[in-house]
Amino acid sequence: MPDASEQEYVEYLSARLPMLHRLAYSLCGDTDQADDLVQETAVRLFERWSRASRADQIDAYVRTILVRLFLDGRRKGWWRIRLFGAPPDVRRTEDHGVEDRTVLRDALAKVAPRQRAVLVLRFLHDLPVDEVAHTLGCSAGTVKSQTSHGLAAMRRLLGDRELMERGAVR
Repeated sequence: MPDASEQEYVEYLSARLPMLHRLAYSLCGDTDQADDLVQETAVRLFERWSRASRADQIDAYVRTILVRLFLDGRRKGWWRIRLFGAPPDVRRTEDHGVEDRTVLRDALAKVAPRQRAVLVLRFLHDLPVDEVAHTLGCSAGTVKSQTSHGLAAMRRLLGDRELMERGAVR
């Protein structure tokens, strides 16, 4: 029978799994990698639960673990390993916004990992600059400059796509 602390951990994590998976998927753009990232976050959280459960803002604490694991994984390059040559054939349902989301997700995947983390946290998860800075362990000024550089990269990538669609760039 689990003790009260373990039960508290299970209840907390069970309630936050959807949010953690959305964040992980937003960062890496791949369901399997997002699952791995959430699982590694859950392990780290369990190892640090006695300290984490006393944190003033436990969600921010857990988000920080996840984002830092993502950035560390990008530096180590494990994400480049592919077990299969192509993803499995999946039937898609008709969704009028799916093309726009796909285009944005593809462009976001091409942005540098730290800039991607800033853009995801700021715009997809609607976090303020100071909280993003705390999560990434940097200054608010760094978050602002990374936001600016990331948005410029997105504009450039999306602008290139628009030019290619018009036939101006080959």
